[in-house]
Amino acid sequence: MRSYEIMLILPADADDKVIGEVTDRIAGVLGERGGAVTKVDRWGKRRLAHEIARRSEGFYLVVECSAEPDSLRELERVLSLVDDVVRFKMVARAA
Repeated sequence: MRSYEIMLILPADADDKVIGEVTDRIAGVLGERGGAVTKVDRWGKRRLAHEIARRSEGFYLVVECSAEPDSLRELERVLSLVDDVVRFKMVARAA
């Protein structure tokens, strides 16, 4: 299993309920495939470098996890369908 970091941008007005739903969905997809979320870091509301979908601010969330590469493909598909996720980026962490 490899370690990954996922940075998500949620709407700026995201509350604890929305953040919980997104992190639960990530944990669910990874858990079904033998992976696990190891850390969730809330960066909070920040100004975007450029507008995305007519938004100038977003709520940043960083999730550290361990998973197999195949499970990340499914997670990418799921996150692209979630309305509360403005943008996301997944990167492999250095060993």
